[in-house]
Amino acid sequence: MSTTNKKRIQGALAGLAVGDALGLPAEGLSRGVIRRLGWNRWRHRLILGRGMLSDDTEHALYTARCLIQADGDANRFAACLGWRLRWWLAGLPAGIGMATGRAIFKLWLGFPPRSSGVWSAGNGPAMRSPIIGAACAADRERMAALVAGSTRITHRDPKALTGAMAVAIGAAFGVSHGCELSKTSREKLFREWRDLAPLDEAWGELLEAMEASLGEGASVEAFADRIGETEGVSGYIYHTVPVALYAWLRHYGGFARALTSVLDLGGDTDTVGAITGALAGASTGVEGIPNEWIDGIVDYPRSASLIRASGEALAAWSEGRECSMPGYPVVAVFPRNLFFLAVVLTHGFMRLLPVALRRRLIP
Repeated sequence: MSTTNKKRIQGALAGLAVGDALGLPAEGLSRGVIRRLGWNRWRHRLILGRGMLSDDTEHALYTARCLIQADGDANRFAACLGWRLRWWLAGLPAGIGMATGRAIFKLWLGFPPRSSGVWSAGNGPAMRSPIIGAACAADRERMAALVAGSTRITHRDPKALTGAMAVAIGAAFGVSHGCELSKTSREKLFREWRDLAPLDEAWGELLEAMEASLGEGASVEAFADRIGETEGVSGYIYHTVPVALYAWLRHYGGFARALTSVLDLGGDTDTVGAITGALAGASTGVEGIPNEWIDGIVDYPRSASLIRASGEALAAWSEGRECSMPGYPVVAVFPRNLFFLAVVLTHGFMRLLPVALRRRLIP
């Protein structure tokens, strides 16, 4: 594997974390409120001008760790991820998705990972799949099996698998092609996406809308309007994934432009930011991500340095070298989650204040 490809795999994980951390303070806000607050000049705002990480990055780190521990074996990977998610829930994380929470509860009841998923088309699988796509870009068969295993643990709706696979294919494309996007390669990419669910009319219509909007040079906001996401991107995978894919292609090779264009839309900003950041980071490599956005993450024990080291380990595994994921003090997770919950509740309280006052408190 070339040094460039290593940087792209690292960029997928770092980009996901950056998108998550930047988008988290604005989660649930409409695009209009984001503009009135002046938050469309994107920087870290969660706590004293710094950022923290949500479940999107936590699941991505678990995915990377289980890929390495299972050495890419789909069954062992699913078993590993199932156990990791069990203990993740035991740490009482804030903001658990309903479907993911129910599925993990089933894991605790003894359901195996292949049957623990619930009928939902939420975003959970799509926030894990770009890591699989980036690391397995050279082995599509293995990638498909791993994404399917990751998806089944929490979500059983076929739409969830379609969306997760589309993101994985995008991340693999980014690692393989870098910042070069030709008309021919883009057409091939859309064919791969169509082949995921050829009988799903809704998916086909979304792809047609993406191609038409790209042909018109439409903005990301205009595309979101076109598919009905006028007030914010929802947590439905057929809303989040097309918007993320479109922003990545519309601003291909430009990490900051792709990421900020989806954050400006409001809604489920941390997840759509995480997915877009992973795709854009896979294309530009970690060097294409502004350093201040990575260094501005002050979380613990899952820190910016852990994300960097995990990206390096994942890149080493992808090229077949012996490696292990860096460790961190697990005992620190529970007190960290209590602190994080207090921060999130404080932000929730501040949303009750007038916009003008909020602008002064969190510029």
